[in-house]
Amino acid sequence: MTTTATATVRTRLRAGIVGIFFLMVLVAISAQAIRLHVFKGAWLSERAAREYERAMVVQGKRGAITDRNGSPLAVSIDSRSIAVYPLRLKDRTAAARQLASALNQPRRKVYEKLDPKRTFVWLKRQATPRQVKAVQALGIEGLDFITEHSRYYPSKTLAGQLVGFSGIDGHGLEGTEFYFDAFLKGGKQKITVLKDALGRRFEGAEIPANLAGGSNVVLTIDRTIQHIAQKALEASVTEYAAQSGMAVVMAPATGELLALAHYPFFNPNSYRDFERELWRNRAITDPFEPGSTMKMFSVAAAIDSGVCSPATIFFCENGAYRIGRNIIHDTKSHGWLSLQQIVKFSSNIGSVKMAEKLGPRQLHHYLSGFGFGRRSGITCPGETAGSLSSFKTWSAIDAGAISFGQGISVSAIQLITAASAIANDGMLMKPMLVKAVTDRNGQTVQHFSPEPVRRVITSHTAATVRRILKSVTTAGGTGVNAALEGYAVGGKTGTAQKIDDSGTYAKGRYLSSFLGFAPVDHPELAILVVVDEPKIQTYGGIVAAPAFRQIALETLTYLNVPPGPDADRLRVSRGNRANG
Repeated sequence: MTTTATATVRTRLRAGIVGIFFLMVLVAISAQAIRLHVFKGAWLSERAAREYERAMVVQGKRGAITDRNGSPLAVSIDSRSIAVYPLRLKDRTAAARQLASALNQPRRKVYEKLDPKRTFVWLKRQATPRQVKAVQALGIEGLDFITEHSRYYPSKTLAGQLVGFSGIDGHGLEGTEFYFDAFLKGGKQKITVLKDALGRRFEGAEIPANLAGGSNVVLTIDRTIQHIAQKALEASVTEYAAQSGMAVVMAPATGELLALAHYPFFNPNSYRDFERELWRNRAITDPFEPGSTMKMFSVAAAIDSGVCSPATIFFCENGAYRIGRNIIHDTKSHGWLSLQQIVKFSSNIGSVKMAEKLGPRQLHHYLSGFGFGRRSGITCPGETAGSLSSFKTWSAIDAGAISFGQGISVSAIQLITAASAIANDGMLMKPMLVKAVTDRNGQTVQHFSPEPVRRVITSHTAATVRRILKSVTTAGGTGVNAALEGYAVGGKTGTAQKIDDSGTYAKGRYLSSFLGFAPVDHPELAILVVVDEPKIQTYGGIVAAPAFRQIALETLTYLNVPPGPDADRLRVSRGNRANG
């Protein structure tokens, strides 16, 4: 074989090998293409979509919370949130420094958010207009400004604990915002947002314009009366260097709450700046021993059962009365007192002797009827039932102690509701906090009406107890500082020693209170003021009664309730105004 023939054979062999190699590659590529397109086509399509699509759940605007007359207490407004696409940043360090300064955030925290391994990150949700403007002025590439709904409380601290607040994602977390969250929150809808390789949204990805908004909640609270109550409460707590306080105003005939105030105040616009202790609606959630305000209910029980009349007299042992190993004391020494005088002078010994005559079973029956020891069912989260133990477990002294407010715990809402039953001719009403739920057009979705619970005492007994309580605010009574010029007032003072963590009464720690109604013959208002741990004075007649007087006078004036014997003449007009 010649050299030329040999070279030709080698060339053909190489060409054959190369051809076979390319044929194998072609076969492999074809097989892979068939596998991917035929057998894994759906999987690949889904994976590709995930790279360029992002599912987002958007929510409609949250409904408003208003007072009884439509004044807004909580509204939703459009706000802008600041987002960043870290891959698009040219200088991570410089961007972190500038953004931290504009948003007043720690630089290290911002730098960590700008991790280039992340395609999208929230930098500031629901930023203020000033923050948005400051960040826009930086001109940093890779930022995005997304419109969201944020919650705003225009009245700030007015009824803060009652209204509560919602979180950044629009879910109610406290108060009415939490309890009525199902009504308030807007409709939800999942949308798909298209993104490019750097995670940027494509133009045209919009939130649906027809997304349903939430319903509105109309409270029974009147913002003017709420302001009156908060102002008077603040003055009392501040003047007597107290730890805190509560004030509640109720319309006895309907059970509607017209004001529910706490001090220190709380602003839900900046709830994170306040201690969690201040978030709570303590008038609903916190039980306490009521002290001598309980005497109005034990006296009502004694009269309604027929055991006593206002003229029934008891010997009050000149200030000290022994029961077994225990000694009951009065703040002042008294001899013989009528039942009316026992209430007027707030004699613990007289109350004990009255309870002995009434008996544990009867006392428990009436106190339970007034609603103590059970939840009222008010539309507010975290309600306490308080405590009223079975009369079968009471010792010899227990019935007497409970009759003057020791050994029993109640909430502020239980006290005001029970007092309203006496003001309402013996009929206990369920406390009302919400009048209605309405849609975005103001049409009623759900209406709440006054709800009688049960008759606790007869109307005659109720009128008799009101006359007794009227004497408390006359000369010589413990509640004379609650008296109003031109209006007859009835009520009861309370000074209760607090219990510490060990279960014993704490020295120097008291709850001072006044519970009453006005005008006494035809009560338009029931008012409770509780001041926690006053330092300068401790007696309820000194600390709490003046706040009661201020709230009652200003509210009666606001509601156009005339003074004197014609106080019932404008009952209808007051009702119309209060109902909005």
